[in-house]
Order: sequence, then structure tokens, then C-alpha cells
Amino acid sequence: MVSFLQPPAQIPFTDLRPLLRETEAEWRGALARVFERGRFILGEEFAAFVREFAAETGAAHAAGVGSGTAALELCLRAAGLGGSGREVLTSPLTAPFTGLAILAAGCKPRFADIERDSLLLSWSEVASRATTRTAAIIPVHLYGQPCDMRAFARLARGLRAVLVQDACQAHGARCGERPLTAFSPYVAYSFYPTKNLGCLGDGGAVATDRAAAAAKVRLLRDGARTANHVSREPAVNARLDELQACFLRVFLPRLRARNEQRRRLAALYHEALAGCSGIEPVRQCAGSVYHLFVVRAQRRQRLRKYLEQRGVATAVHYPVPLHLQPAFQDGGLHPDLPEAERACREIVSLPLWPGMADGDVLRAAECVRSFYAGRP
Repeated sequence: MVSFLQPPAQIPFTDLRPLLRETEAEWRGALARVFERGRFILGEEFAAFVREFAAETGAAHAAGVGSGTAALELCLRAAGLGGSGREVLTSPLTAPFTGLAILAAGCKPRFADIERDSLLLSWSEVASRATTRTAAIIPVHLYGQPCDMRAFARLARGLRAVLVQDACQAHGARCGERPLTAFSPYVAYSFYPTKNLGCLGDGGAVATDRAAAAAKVRLLRDGARTANHVSREPAVNARLDELQACFLRVFLPRLRARNEQRRRLAALYHEALAGCSGIEPVRQCAGSVYHLFVVRAQRRQRLRKYLEQRGVATAVHYPVPLHLQPAFQDGGLHPDLPEAERACREIVSLPLWPGMADGDVLRAAECVRSFYAGRP
């Protein structure tokens, strides 16, 4: 049996152990097959997973890569922007890896402000900041909620810009009833362990409806090699390995049910926190897959300390907007992104994961209410 050495906090921020216990026989069997075959890179489990992942996301094709960061970088490279120094507009409220992928591709990150209620990248802000130097737009489907891809697709066409979707927190999300690949040729995913669909290390994928785009990503992820180990162009080494594909194949069939659990627990949070002064849940659409449950909170640090003392773990996604981080100051230090800066001072993520007990949600919510009511 699996040995889990560290006991959880009273209400941990997330907990992967129930899924691992539930699926142990399956992933052990998959790992045994890999060891028997003796092929650990681009093997049979990998090939099967990318077919299954494409089908699950409604895409015609998928390419497995080494991480979500690599997925974004490879999308830009596959679109012909690698090493171009061209500008890419994206959200300042995201993990730094979105911006780092742009830099790794040899492009320049630029930032536009976000919507106040959803915290998603504002397409109208992007439109106002786009210039003739803008070569690509990367909307981030933050916290599991898809951006308005119809608006971004229209905008990208008008600008003749490449549209790459950062869906690293949005496994299983759709825009209306349509797959994300219906709106752009590149959709990047991460399989970091805490994602809605995660492996037990790093991993990622690019989903697309275009065979040529998928072929280009596959070429570039493997050093752009042809026969005799000859590289055709500048590329990277970013392959999803066979062992991680084993776990992903086992977890993938449970993605829809686990996303439904996330939605149900989020609805329970909304009900339990209704009318609580001092906090405001971030608006999510009906199609959100609730990678995180995030609220805007007054006196955030004091609230987090209060919850920590009562065994309720929290996190902040994210405390510093990208345009104020040293790595991206060459990308344009914009003092006029007030919504992103305000959000980063207020947001806090409450515990949420599939399998979390309803009682833990209610207890976490009651602790929040107690803090703002001034109860001990």
C-alpha cells in the first residue's frame, strides 16, 4: 500500500491522497506495464493518453509536453514567433510561468488590466493596449473560469494576432457548449499535481484542431530532430514522460465527476458565505471548473492568520501582479493596471478539492464568518 508520511492539516488547502488511494490498483498496474516494456519516453501509455485527452477536451489533436510553461512556449514557437522579439499581451494576474513562457519563446510580455468581478483578462483593455507590435494574445482561464473567447477571437482576427489560450487551470472547461479549441489553434494545459487533472510531477499538453499545429508542437518539443539526430531549427526538450502518462490515464476518466464535485462544493461555499460582510467571492460563470475558490477579503492577512490558528489552510493566487515583478519590468511597468493591483491586495483562496467533506467547507466558511463578526 502507499505510505503517506505527513498527516494533513485539520482542513488542508488541498489533498491528493484520497484520489491516489482510490486509484492505486490501476496506476500500479499501469506502471508495471511500463517497466515490463522498458520504454520510458514517448511510449504506449503516452500515446494512449494524448489520444484520450484530445477526445475528452473535444480537440482533434493533442501533443504531450513537459509542463504547462513548455506548452505555452511551444505554442508561440509553433506559431512562428520564437526568437522574434514580438510583443505578447496577457494578464498580469496569473502565475509567473505565463510570462516566463513568453520570455522563453523569445518574445516580450506586455500586460492589460483585468475585469473587476471575474478577475479575468479584459478584452477591451487588451484592445486599448494593442499596437502594431502586438503579435499574440494569451487570455488566462483563471481559477477554472474560461474567458470570453468569442470576444478574444474577434479581437485577434482584427489585429491579425495569434491567439493562445492559457488553460492551465481549466481542464474540462468549455466556452458555452463549445470546446476551447473552437476559438483558437493553440490551447495550453498544465498537469501540475494540484490541477484539476494532475500527474505526480510536471507535465503539460497542447490541444488543437489543426493537424499542422499539432505536428509542429511535436517536432519542437523533441529538439526539432529528424533522422540521425539532426535538429532542423531552434527547439526545446520538453516531453511528457511515460510514467506521468500512466497516472494521467488513470485520473482522466474521473475528471468530469471531480469537476462536478468542485462545482458542488463551491456552491456550498457560496451558500454558507452569503451575506458575510468583509468578503466577496470572485464571480464565476456556470461553466467554471473551480480550480480554486477565491474571495476578495478585507484585512486579508489578519483573516489568514485567524484561519491558520483554527486549522484552516489558505493561499493567495497571486500576491504580486506580473507587471510589478522584476522578471517582467522590461515588458513594461504599468502603474495604470489598478484592478490587478487591487485584486492582488485582497484575494485569498479557501480550501477546495474533490472529496473534501461538506462539513469542512461549512466549518471553513463559519470561521470566515466568525472573523468578520468579531467572535473568538
